[in-house]
Amino acid sequence: MHVKKGDKVRVISGKDKGKTGEILAAYPKESRVVVEGVNIVKKHSKPSQANPQGGIISFEAPIHVSNVMPIDPKTGNPTRVYHKVIDGKKVRVAKSGEVLDK
Repeated sequence: MHVKKGDKVRVISGKDKGKTGEILAAYPKESRVVVEGVNIVKKHSKPSQANPQGGIISFEAPIHVSNVMPIDPKTGNPTRVYHKVIDGKKVRVAKSGEVLDK
């Protein structure tokens, strides 16, 4: 995938288009990511021992990885990413030339 956990990304399509957030979790097999503050859904839960009150819980649901673009650290705009081998290690590089992996 072109993004991974901890990356700053911008949503480029869907109901949350234009929002920016950090990736909290990545699921490569499903091609989905969970982005902070994006795709908030509500779930009704019955009272249980863990949650004796019950009620409505809000949380971030995963969105498809094709709907997000990493933010270029140099310009602050969404950017495409390519891979390059530097010192024998494969790293992600933004189109501006800035290395995204540390």
